[in-house]
Amino acid sequence: MFKARTLLISVGLVTLGGTLTQLAAAAEDYEVPRTEWGQPDLQGVWNFSSDVPMQRPEQYGERQFLTAEEIDEIRARQAARDAASDSALAITGVDESYNDFWVENAGIGDIVRTSHIVYPPDGRLPALVEGAIASQGVYGGGTTGESRPVRIGAGGIGTDGPEDRGLSERCLVGFNAGPPFVPSLYNNNVQLFQSRNTAVIFTEMIHDARIVPLYDSPEDFPELNEDLTSWTGRSQGYWDGDTLVVVTDHFNGLAASFGSSGTSAEKVLTERFTRVSYDTVNYEWTLEDAATYTDKISAIVPMTKVAGQIYEYACHEGNYGMVNILRGARMEEKRQAAE
Repeated sequence: MFKARTLLISVGLVTLGGTLTQLAAAAEDYEVPRTEWGQPDLQGVWNFSSDVPMQRPEQYGERQFLTAEEIDEIRARQAARDAASDSALAITGVDESYNDFWVENAGIGDIVRTSHIVYPPDGRLPALVEGAIASQGVYGGGTTGESRPVRIGAGGIGTDGPEDRGLSERCLVGFNAGPPFVPSLYNNNVQLFQSRNTAVIFTEMIHDARIVPLYDSPEDFPELNEDLTSWTGRSQGYWDGDTLVVVTDHFNGLAASFGSSGTSAEKVLTERFTRVSYDTVNYEWTLEDAATYTDKISAIVPMTKVAGQIYEYACHEGNYGMVNILRGARMEEKRQAAE
């Protein structure tokens, strides 16, 4: 597993006020390209890497953007940390496991947010509903959870078989793939495909593809059988002007609602994809889950166009980490039996 590293706030310079006004004007003047069906063309590979924290540090209160002075200070701290990290690596070698070379959390763009979450106004997750699951395992967890299928992200309930391990350890669901997808340490890419009546959202991590049928409006969504659920829910979409809106529900309740909290049984996710320039799509999402959180959660994550392709993320097929976890457990059992 990787050695956890602190996510830092994006360090691109911005002069709040004038720059934001100019950017807003540029976005208004941008003419969105169209598909042969006249729909906004969102197709391509997009990167959502970011070093903006998902939750806002409390010292910023309800302020969404950093000042230029704060950005300078963060840049200085980052430079000092990088220098210290390089020095340590020269001495310790492979002890760092995943070093900065492999980490893909540099912010792209020049609007520097204090957090991706914009609602609640303080940019922080709302309180949990009484009785909601507060945490379902973290990297390095040992024996959390209760029964199969194990809904936690990592860790597990035992080592008798792969079914005892967390979902992301098994490379089945999770990591940054969501939904909603959120910036992570690496593989922060998504590819969008379109046809007249369908959109496909294909994430690099877990190589999961959500096929989204499109309708004229939410009122035209067909009723879905309540018994038909899935890990990533059932998605339906429509165009709201130049914005693709995707509404996902019917999650199976066997994964967390968001992060490591709650379950997904009552989760409803609304995602909005808006192309605002040649190389930028604004990805906004709102999560409502009355069984987990006391309020809704809304976030904004800009995505930047990638001049490349997405290749297969064969984590499950090549999951030697899982093989070694089980092999190590069998070796421990042999040693205990021999004592």
